[in-house]
Amino acid sequence: MSSLGPTFGRGAMTNSWTDIKNTDLVVIMGGNAAEAHPCGFKWVTEAKATRGAKLVVVDPRFTRSAAVADYYAPIRQGSDIAFLLGVINYCIQNNKIQWEYVKAFTNAAYLVKEGFTYQDGLFTGYDEQKRDYNRTTWDYQIGPDGYAMVDDTLQNPRCVWNLLKEHV
Repeated sequence: MSSLGPTFGRGAMTNSWTDIKNTDLVVIMGGNAAEAHPCGFKWVTEAKATRGAKLVVVDPRFTRSAAVADYYAPIRQGSDIAFLLGVINYCIQNNKIQWEYVKAFTNAAYLVKEGFTYQDGLFTGYDEQKRDYNRTTWDYQIGPDGYAMVDDTLQNPRCVWNLLKEHV
């Protein structure tokens, strides 16, 4: 759970029980909610029983969560990002994108600074001696109004969407 704070800005659950209860799909990746959070997992089983929700578990270990999954993906340890990039690539190639959501609730249209790049698995600013990154180029282009510049058409090659497509 220590990664939740840096990733989502808070070190606790990032959604409500209602979200789980009313979902059509639950994806558990690298965790075992059935044992680690049985009170929350109750809502997963309820969504499966009452809504026909599907449960996907992605984990090298066959856990109690995996035992009740509709689909279990036993990936190799350390291949999480490759798996997720494969899912993203599949969605892009097969037009499985919820465009209204992407445009309204993600940073896909934001324009990234010109200096930001990535090659061979490394992002701009990596210092091999320090084994750390200088993140000064890891930011959006700022317009004259002081806000991040966006391209609502998602055509600009520097928008997050196109950088993602290039990466996957």
